[in-house]
Amino acid sequence: MTNTHKTVTNSIKKGPIMFIMILGAFIATLNQTLMSVATPELMVEFNITAATAQWLTTGYMLVNGVLIPITAYFMQRFTTRQLFQASMFIFLAGTIVSSLADGFSLLLTGRMIQAAGAGIIMPLLTNVILTIFPPNKRGAAMGMVGLAIIFAPAIGPTIAGYIIENYKWETMFYGMIPFAVIVIVLGFIYLRNVSEPIKTKLDILSVILSTIGFGALLYGFSRAGSLGWSDIEVLSTIAVGVISLALFSWRMLKTHNPLLDLRAFKYNMFSLTTIINIAVTMVMYADMMLLPLYLQNVRGYTAIESGLLLLPGALVMGFLMPITGKLFDRFGAKWLTVIGMIITIVTTLGFTNLTDSTSYTYLVLMSTGRRIGMALMMMPLQTAGLNQLPQSLNAHGTAISNTIRQVAGAVGTSLLVTVMSDRTKTHLQDMIPTAAAKGLTQSQLIKESTIQGINDAYLVIIGIGIIGLLLSLFIKKVKQVSEMESKTLMEQAKQRTVETTN
Repeated sequence: MTNTHKTVTNSIKKGPIMFIMILGAFIATLNQTLMSVATPELMVEFNITAATAQWLTTGYMLVNGVLIPITAYFMQRFTTRQLFQASMFIFLAGTIVSSLADGFSLLLTGRMIQAAGAGIIMPLLTNVILTIFPPNKRGAAMGMVGLAIIFAPAIGPTIAGYIIENYKWETMFYGMIPFAVIVIVLGFIYLRNVSEPIKTKLDILSVILSTIGFGALLYGFSRAGSLGWSDIEVLSTIAVGVISLALFSWRMLKTHNPLLDLRAFKYNMFSLTTIINIAVTMVMYADMMLLPLYLQNVRGYTAIESGLLLLPGALVMGFLMPITGKLFDRFGAKWLTVIGMIITIVTTLGFTNLTDSTSYTYLVLMSTGRRIGMALMMMPLQTAGLNQLPQSLNAHGTAISNTIRQVAGAVGTSLLVTVMSDRTKTHLQDMIPTAAAKGLTQSQLIKESTIQGINDAYLVIIGIGIIGLLLSLFIKKVKQVSEMESKTLMEQAKQRTVETTN
């Protein structure tokens, strides 16, 4: 970091910038999980199937996943203020369209417009933190961001459940409009630019390959949960995604001005923490997907009861995130991640023996324990990897990190659904021969086999968590690489490539 850069960032009032951007990220992230609880209501309202209604979540995720890789270019090309305000205006437009929707197609359109705005906000916020805070103070700042990334999705189901039971579904979107407007107004008053834009040319072919690659991959994984991994639609879209991403990666490594600079993976701690983050994201999705399924479909709890069960854990996480950030600044990420992963694995073990009479209190305690583990490692992991990158790779590292989390979320969800569905069928077949002797009805058989399938899915989650734990033992505290060191590393890498080719 140059002296000029230090002077510029020191003169910036960080408080107002952080408050406005975190508030915008909170609203955008909260919106992401609202639809999960509202799906049954919307199926009746629009007379659609569950597979069709699921596109309100899948479509949102697809637009997010496709857009995030391009944010690295946006963050270089436009000022902080221009990009943040544009993203909030897009989000607001999508919210208004959704609130006025009188049919499923219009609602889906509104959701995808929302996603286009929300997909920019989170990477932009992370990049701003990397720009205005030195490495030894980023942990505390990222801890505050954790409120938006994790606290908002956790309380989303509770809010949505309350609204659905007491008001029309449109209220979810009407309620967001004034908050989005407030953020936009505050942005015009207080938001300041933290970096100078660089005039770079947009690589259209890279955008096309990126869009097809990430779009097809995310679509394929999201469909695998309902269609199965052997379905031709799933296999063909995943294949198209893999081929497109292979071509995209090759182009990124060859071009002088890459859309997404994959050379960030040359930095060992960024690569390691990114891999661990894949495991952590998959583990996190257990609570967000399996537990509501068990509570509502198997146990018969209402949407608001299901959402309230996750609320204590969300509140604890909100309290711990800033504390965890400060601990990271002092001690680094290694032992926070190891301890957090151990807590998460131990509490997840409590979900491998669910029954049709497991107490609500027990589920609250175990779920809250998982959230404590997550709070200890989520932000330290991401910050530790990004801290190693030189300033010039901040935007690219942020975009890579957020993109991989999106893909890991899609893979994790489809994997868990597949495991649960397959094991449920297996348990059902095993139980049928003895059902008559035990006096079990068909509905009881389905209920019991579903519980066993969910238990097995949690066992897979533990396996993924153990892999993450073992990798966490190799985390080290590293310094930020200077631009001069970065240039030397890149030149050495190019030389090795030339020698290998010859």
